[in-house]
Amino acid sequence: MLGLGERELVSLVGGGGKSTLLFGLGDELSAAGKRVVLTTTTKMGRNQVLAVPTVCWSADLACVVAALDEPGPVMMLTYGDDHKVTGPTPQVVDDLFATLDADYVLVEADGSKGRPLKAPAGHEPVVPAASTTVAILVGIDAVGRPLSQVTHRAEMAQTFLGTGPDHILTAADCAAIVLHPAGALRTCPSHSRVIVVITKVTPNSEADAGDLAAAIDVLRPGTEVAIL
Repeated sequence: MLGLGERELVSLVGGGGKSTLLFGLGDELSAAGKRVVLTTTTKMGRNQVLAVPTVCWSADLACVVAALDEPGPVMMLTYGDDHKVTGPTPQVVDDLFATLDADYVLVEADGSKGRPLKAPAGHEPVVPAASTTVAILVGIDAVGRPLSQVTHRAEMAQTFLGTGPDHILTAADCAAIVLHPAGALRTCPSHSRVIVVITKVTPNSEADAGDLAAAIDVLRPGTEVAIL
């Protein structure tokens, strides 16, 4: 799906679609016989993790080690209430990847409240330092809609673009937000592979996705793009 190597720590950041990609990628890799750990360094909705058969409610790596013998991916969480769940710190994720006999550790490292586009605040995204791949997600349904309606941290996005809240976003605008130096790229480890993932693409939005991919290449030549 993302052209991953044999062993990776993958952090998913940016706009909507992260949880869908996290669980879809986890299932795909597990079905291929890989040992997979899923986790988050931020908050997720509790209902999002209900379908995961094995959940370790602990930052103790021994719990995950034992759970990896079970079929399917293992979800590592540290706290949950009726609405939200949280995961370990980035340092714990780094330690997990360094010491655990797992093929893939997949991390939801950002929140966007379901919006297709994200302009992060100064404390976001929460990307583990050992991440080998950072995937920045952007929903194609942001194109052609008002910035304030489709962007999490809309005020920050307005600063990035120098526009108002009612500005209608173009593909070039979305690329500028995704690749802004003060955005998600700011927290990507220097050694990480960066890939922009354009999500929610349908036959009706293929042209917009192509425009977005082209705009990304203009702003950051050679950046990998995946269209889902």
